[in-house]
Amino acid sequence: MSPKQQFEQLLESTLRRQIPDFEALLDCRQLTAGASQETYRITYRDAKGETTLALRRAQPTSGSESSVGGISLASEARLFNLAKHYGIPSPTVVYELQAEDGLGAGFIMNWLEGETLGHRINRNSEFKDIRPQLAHRCGEILGRIHAIDWRKEKLDQFLTITDTKTLIQEVWDTYQNLNIPLPMVDYTARWLLENLPNQQRTTLVHSDFRNGNLMVNPQGIEAVLDWELAHIGDPIQDLGWLCVNSWRFGNRELTVGGFGHLDDLLAGYEKETGIAITAQEVLFWQVYGSFWWSVGTLSMAQTWRTGETPSLERPVIGRRSSEAQMDCVNLLIPGEFTLPEASAELDHGTQLPMPAELLASVATFLKSSATDNMLPHDQFLAKVAANSLSIAQREFQYAPKLEQEEKQRLVALTGLNADLDTLRWRLVEMLRDGVALNTQGLSEHLRTTVAGRLFIDQPKYSALQA
Repeated sequence: MSPKQQFEQLLESTLRRQIPDFEALLDCRQLTAGASQETYRITYRDAKGETTLALRRAQPTSGSESSVGGISLASEARLFNLAKHYGIPSPTVVYELQAEDGLGAGFIMNWLEGETLGHRINRNSEFKDIRPQLAHRCGEILGRIHAIDWRKEKLDQFLTITDTKTLIQEVWDTYQNLNIPLPMVDYTARWLLENLPNQQRTTLVHSDFRNGNLMVNPQGIEAVLDWELAHIGDPIQDLGWLCVNSWRFGNRELTVGGFGHLDDLLAGYEKETGIAITAQEVLFWQVYGSFWWSVGTLSMAQTWRTGETPSLERPVIGRRSSEAQMDCVNLLIPGEFTLPEASAELDHGTQLPMPAELLASVATFLKSSATDNMLPHDQFLAKVAANSLSIAQREFQYAPKLEQEEKQRLVALTGLNADLDTLRWRLVEMLRDGVALNTQGLSEHLRTTVAGRLFIDQPKYSALQA
């Protein structure tokens, strides 16, 4: 019996025990397979007809570990039920897996219909009527989340209580442990620690409330998903995270998720809570969100380097750090920058073919004819592979000149004449040792360096657009 057959047999036995008049498991389709959890769409038949459910469980390779993100799956199931009780759009958990089921840690929820892909929510015509209302509705929902009495519900029994300074320092420590010299990350950490907000409230924080974790249909928001990063802290964090540019899916002009305006979000929040939040308060948490994501992408790439997560996607995700760093640039030190002159012509050199030409040839193949007979997931991986090769191609084309210019700026900033890596480390050390953030030439250097890096990693990312 294959692992898939064994899994379905155990699932059918579990459903038979838990569902009255159960007759048969009709379909079990895996939808996602992350590093720590899986999601399935399951359909069964009972005396009343066919019913569809969703199963969320820990990866079997994780052994007895039931944690997804920051909290256990059992804790996440409790938060789903709590959210439902407080009128927050949520799926209903119908059963939590037990040890005797043999399926590992997880839970089964009712199946909800809606869209979760952010770019579709922002662009598809079926959502054109509801899109203008989403930002206000998000404000109302966040108001309800933050109104939950975490002491009464004893949420501190399984959620951490974290102050803002500790949050920032933990992310900065994670980055420093990666041993990568990225001065913009250190600059942002310094800015955050020197501009800590005066926290007014301590509430339940969803911590991943964003476009992509909301299920939307033409009538509105059907469900708030993915509570695995929840903690107790400053509620403004949720408002800022929803506005981070990474989750606007290319629509930089609409601050809230790429679908709405900040004024509408804040109006919805004030309507629900009676509390007026300012754009400046949100800005701090936008910076923190981009800072967190810039380090998070590097951490994911590191799990690939160590062999912990042998995924084709992880190295490419690591290159997305420059996107979030550029978002920090635009929030903290906006200004003009010069990019290389983009060219479709590759350097032919004196031999044929040159490295960039080889990479371009394979990338083109992967994007076109190679995917003709592939399954959808394999088509996706082929596009990821093509993206990796395109990044490497641009590295060959543009990095030598960009790095030469970066070195010249670093020599002027540090007063040190050394190789590029040593100079980068020297600037990082200066930032960690407390050099003034308004040091002459520092902002211009960081802005130009990050923009050049992003031009290689993802030249179409919205933060590079005027």
